Formats: sequence, structure tokens, C-alpha cells
Amino acid sequence: MTGVRYQVEGETRKSAKVRHFTDLEVWRRSHRLFLDVLADLEHLPHTRAAAALADQIVRSLGSIGANIAEGFNRSQRKYLSGLDIASGEAAEAENWLYKVRDAGFIDPDTAASRIRESIEVQKMLNGLARSISKHPDPRRPPRDT
Repeated sequence: MTGVRYQVEGETRKSAKVRHFTDLEVWRRSHRLFLDVLADLEHLPHTRAAAALADQIVRSLGSIGANIAEGFNRSQRKYLSGLDIASGEAAEAENWLYKVRDAGFIDPDTAASRIRESIEVQKMLNGLARSISKHPDPRRPPRDT
């Protein structure tokens, strides 16, 4: 994706060289969100409900970056599928964050910040998928072979 122009939420910019999934801003932000929420979860009470919610959040947040990484070196179709799954996982994480907030397990301001970031990651994933659909990387096969 070297030198490819892409559109993200009304902003056009020239991309840096993307040679590894960790070069993607959306992967870095999803990873940071994962780490931030892991730290937040350390303060949850030791109850069955808190543990169940924490498990769901960790799984969904971890899946965002994992699906970006898994699809990155695959065919365009599989990459787009991975981004779609990652977006769904980000929405699921958002759902669990509402639950943790409403259960009183996380400070409302912290929860609001994490929820905003999960929504931003969803937007970034959807923008990246649109960009790839419109401007495929010529080095990436367009379909499975």
C-alpha cells in the first residue's frame, strides 16, 4: 500500500509505507485500546459477574487486532473479511463496555473514553475497507487462487 491515497472520514492523506500490520494506525489504536482496557479491568471486583464481563471484553478487544493481522497478508477478499470481522468485534467490545459501565464496574468517564475509542476504531476499519475496495493493492491478489 505504499504511496496509496486513501480516504478516512472526509480526510485524504498520503499513507506511509505499510509493510506490516503493525504499521496500520487502526491496528495500533485497537492495540492501545486493548491494553488500556486490560489495565481498567484490574480494578474490577472479584465477582462472577465482573469476571464474565471482563472475559467478554478481553476476547472481543483482542479479536480486533487479531483479525486485522490475520487478513493483512491474505487475498483482498480475505483481508476485507478480516476487517469486517474486526469491525464487528469492535462493536461487540463497545457493547460490553456499556455493560461494565452500567454495572458500575468502571468509572463513567473512563468508560466514555473507551467507548469513544471503540467507535473511532470501527470508523477507521470501515474507512480502510472502503479504501481497499476502491483502490486495491496491485501486489495483493483480488480473489483466492
